[in-house]
Amino acid sequence: MGVPDPHNGWTFITNHARVLAAIADDPNARIRDIAAHCRLTERAVQRIIVDLEQEGYLSHRREGRTNTYRIEPGKVLRHPAEAGLTVASFLSLLVQDEARRSGDSTSWADA
Repeated sequence: MGVPDPHNGWTFITNHARVLAAIADDPNARIRDIAAHCRLTERAVQRIIVDLEQEGYLSHRREGRTNTYRIEPGKVLRHPAEAGLTVASFLSLLVQDEARRSGDSTSWADA
């Protein structure tokens, strides 16, 4: 798989949020799969995962050749304008929208 096409212009959701949402959707996802889903390079996804782990939003456990990620749902988002908004609340907003678009009613927190 090659490098994804670049996106020009601004977007509403950051790459960090996209990666976190992809991991919430599949905690066993490979970096290659997360990169393809988020339209990022594998290197960019690796850097984002390191950022998220260093700030305590995410941790991982190695199982053989597979990483299993764990999101810290009670962690509060970093920006002062989002004071009090937890990762779980934020992801629920994203998942609710995605579920509406796909017709699925499951939640990442149910897993």
